Amino acid sequence: MSKKDLEITVGQIRKAIPQHLFKKNELRFLVSVGQAVSCTLLLTYLAYNYIPLTWLALPIWVAYAFLTGTVATGIWVLGHECGHFAFSDIRWLNDALGFILHEILLVPYYSWQHSHALHHAKTNHLTEGETHNPVIIDSKMGKIYQKMKDILGVESFACVQIFNIAVLGWPLYLLVGVTGGSARGFTSHFIVPNKLFPPKMLVKVTASNIGLCLVIYGLYKWYQATSFAEVMALYIGPYLVVNMWLTIITFLQHTDADVPHFDETAWTWLKGALCTIDRNYPLWIDALQFEIGTTHVVHHVFSELPHYNAREANIYVKQVIGDLYNQDAKKLWTSLYNSASLVGVEHKGNGVWKFAKA
Repeated sequence: MSKKDLEITVGQIRKAIPQHLFKKNELRFLVSVGQAVSCTLLLTYLAYNYIPLTWLALPIWVAYAFLTGTVATGIWVLGHECGHFAFSDIRWLNDALGFILHEILLVPYYSWQHSHALHHAKTNHLTEGETHNPVIIDSKMGKIYQKMKDILGVESFACVQIFNIAVLGWPLYLLVGVTGGSARGFTSHFIVPNKLFPPKMLVKVTASNIGLCLVIYGLYKWYQATSFAEVMALYIGPYLVVNMWLTIITFLQHTDADVPHFDETAWTWLKGALCTIDRNYPLWIDALQFEIGTTHVVHHVFSELPHYNAREANIYVKQVIGDLYNQDAKKLWTSLYNSASLVGVEHKGNGVWKFAKA
């Protein structure tokens, strides 16, 4: 990162963005909610009525799960916006809507809201960041990963990493804090207290857990009334795809060979926020997911800015930060493979850490 990052301030960046873009329009936001929810329900309705629940139809169910999960990720994105208070200036309205949108997707809303706020507060901090923190190449875990890569080869190692990220990443993060900051070690989104959740979070974490239990109970009653196969096909399949997308999106926003992490001697909030990456998503996926993957730099600097204004705001941000803006023009799957083939970071001097070259 150039010395320019020491010459620019958040205030200067904010001043470059027309102020009306920060204004929240609740009706406009609800239009997005209606779009995401109605499209998800429509696909579910079509599948329920027109796809036979047989093994021969499994390829069609897999396609349904991918498409519906991709659409339903938009619901997750909007719940995420509520967690940043980007829906309304009335804070409880954000939490009420966000709680519904996230809990129906088995996301513990308040618990995740807290950990995600820490992710934004310590972005790209080597040890205190939250989610997708890299390992240090010379650490015990870094050496294990490097040995695994040497044995498997780059291609197989990248495939294993993609599987870990897309399939195991979300549940392991919620349960035991995998990829969280090393400064906190073991954490759980369901237990209070721990190094991530102080005792004051007990009520909110409990509320999140109760919400999850109610949804799980609803799924159980659905299974009793019909069959496990129906629940698996209509809900669990798309649910797994939502989990896949949210971990891939977050991983790609913060993992790249050219984007540094910083230790305590060099990290600042703005440095970390600007060391996020906008990726090149297929247009139809980007639209369904409300451009979360292509406007993430501006989101990290101004997380309260509504999604429907992010694309326009991004134009002004790019103009004012210049070469500090990180954008990857490669195809999404190429970027995913390249980032998944990385092992760990090494010190480059002056508190800057970058991924070691193979």
